[in-house]
Amino acid sequence: MQRAYRIGQIVPSSNTTMETEIPAMLHARAGVAPERFTFHSSRMRMHKVTPEELVKMNKEGIRCAAELSDARVDVLSTACLVAIMAMGHGYHRTVESELRAAVLENGADAKVATSAGALIEGLKAMGAKRIALLAPYTKPLTSLVVSYIEAEGISVKDHACFEIADNLKVADRDPMLLLEDVKKLDLSDVDVVVLSACVQMQSLPAIERAEQMLGKPVTSTSVCTAWRMLSALGLETKIPGAGSLGSGRYKLATEA
Repeated sequence: MQRAYRIGQIVPSSNTTMETEIPAMLHARAGVAPERFTFHSSRMRMHKVTPEELVKMNKEGIRCAAELSDARVDVLSTACLVAIMAMGHGYHRTVESELRAAVLENGADAKVATSAGALIEGLKAMGAKRIALLAPYTKPLTSLVVSYIEAEGISVKDHACFEIADNLKVADRDPMLLLEDVKKLDLSDVDVVVLSACVQMQSLPAIERAEQMLGKPVTSTSVCTAWRMLSALGLETKIPGAGSLGSGRYKLATEA
């Protein structure tokens, strides 16, 4: 019998999407591949997506990694992209190193990822040089996200943000609205469209519809996170319903 891989998720306390979209993708994958998955979360307190709350929340990540490693998860990832990107260019590497150290200190050996790092790695795997993105954040936080991505060598040609500070309201936004929102972006010469640069803003039901409509690869931070966790486990990254990145064609740059 194929054992179930344990998926660990470090989740902002007000996030209601990571524990729905990530399992949905991996359950869909179970329809085309033999591996099975169970899902385990540890939560960090956060209500409003503000710089002050993001700083406080980041401090809880080490505790969460230790808790998840108690369950001997096979891989764990953070869920809040902006909490990492708001801390300065390249900060996902620092966080991943700290989380990995916490896992090892607890005598465990889980692979470690972050949603921020997963987005960057997913875009690079797809060969993205110029992107456009949609985000729920305030304008100042969205500017930090754009700057972070561009510091990784990926140009953000256009972007839009919805200025929703209440994290629960971010999750309540109808994902199909993104199909209209994306039409307002300048997509000329864009390689990849990021339909949601936030794990909390639902987008999964719209990913493949957007690809068909735009004739371009479309992804999201959630899709990149699921892809990154499968990559870390050395498993095939085919994820039905997850757009181009879920095709199984793309590998981490270090594996190419």
